Amino acid sequence: MNEALKQKLNKLPVDPGVYFHKNAAGEIIYVGKAAVLKNRVRQYFQKSKKDVKTAALVAEINDTDWITVDTEMDALFLESEMIKRYMPKWNILLRDDKTVSYVRISMNEEVPYISFTRNPVDDKATYIGPFYGKSAVEKAVRILRRVFPYYVKPYTGKKTLDTDLGLTPGIEIGKTTPKDYKRNLRKLMRYLEGDREKLLKELEKTMHEEAAAGNYELAAEARDQLMGLKELKKKIVFSDKEFLDISSDQALKQLQELLGLPEPPRRIEGYDISHQSGTDTVGSMVVFINGASARSEYRKFKIRTSTNDDLKSMKEVITRRLKHKEWDFPDLIILDGGATQVNAILPLVEPYNIPVIGRDKSGDHSKSAGVKILVPGKDLVHLPSSSHIARLIARVDEESHRFAITYHSLLKRKGMLK
Repeated sequence: MNEALKQKLNKLPVDPGVYFHKNAAGEIIYVGKAAVLKNRVRQYFQKSKKDVKTAALVAEINDTDWITVDTEMDALFLESEMIKRYMPKWNILLRDDKTVSYVRISMNEEVPYISFTRNPVDDKATYIGPFYGKSAVEKAVRILRRVFPYYVKPYTGKKTLDTDLGLTPGIEIGKTTPKDYKRNLRKLMRYLEGDREKLLKELEKTMHEEAAAGNYELAAEARDQLMGLKELKKKIVFSDKEFLDISSDQALKQLQELLGLPEPPRRIEGYDISHQSGTDTVGSMVVFINGASARSEYRKFKIRTSTNDDLKSMKEVITRRLKHKEWDFPDLIILDGGATQVNAILPLVEPYNIPVIGRDKSGDHSKSAGVKILVPGKDLVHLPSSSHIARLIARVDEESHRFAITYHSLLKRKGMLK
């Protein structure tokens, strides 16, 4: 351990958070989470016996940075997002696949149930994840069961101990219906996917509206869920407003400087178009809030005005998106495209004072290739693949492409079934 790192470790806080180990070149080689940063990070440098791979990782650490969060659960979700963004080599080398977990919800069934899996498959169920910490995310979902009761096995219609404990919705004893159960499951999914503050506001609004209309049972249900979630926030803080201190996210700080923004971009929207030979053309909008994907904010668009003209399709998507004033407007838009795409979209977003950049994918397509972005009024900006901005832009771009492809594939399957 070099002297500079030794001095830095003396400043480690006792808060929960995510830490970033770097090599001598400044490259992030490992991302981890901790309930107490000071204790966890210092463990790497203690003279205890380590396995060969961990010893090799420690030998390569030249610097460490960290971001503090409110709770250990926040650290779990932030770690997952940062691993997806940076893909550190030592997370891949050290990772035990048994620790990677998805929450699976069988919403395609009449009476869904919730389970956990390491390997999502195309079975029409809903998967939320991945999360790098199986036991932690399972604990979080179990706690949420007190507010949104659910089944953990395929429904049989038989009463169980969980029924008596109030952990199932109670369809088996006539307490609710499959339709109302699914409605409550969607609230749980929104909570897990990040739509937490908005959900709390909607529950409060529903409580007052149903009470005013004399629907006291529905008002009581909304009240109980609202109070339950507020109580849970003391145990599991998924703080949607400030998921992390964005001033600590190097990518967001550097984007602010590069684009001359007044603040780091809190809400970033990424757009992509997908089609096959001009058929089933779709557009995707993915949202990153404070540098982390906010899946509940994603939107998809089936293109109406064009077939295989990506430029017209992109203009249609942005035009339709801007009509939705109920969606928070972005602090930055990232397009899958270069000067042509950016110049076409600029007149649409300028009245709203929304900056837009494009990712130019011409040239080298290897994994080690740098990222080129088109910034209005500037020459093409070349970013090394290891830079923080490049990592974030690549993550947004890949997510928008994945989401577009997923929707396009869905429409294609539906077309084949006609």
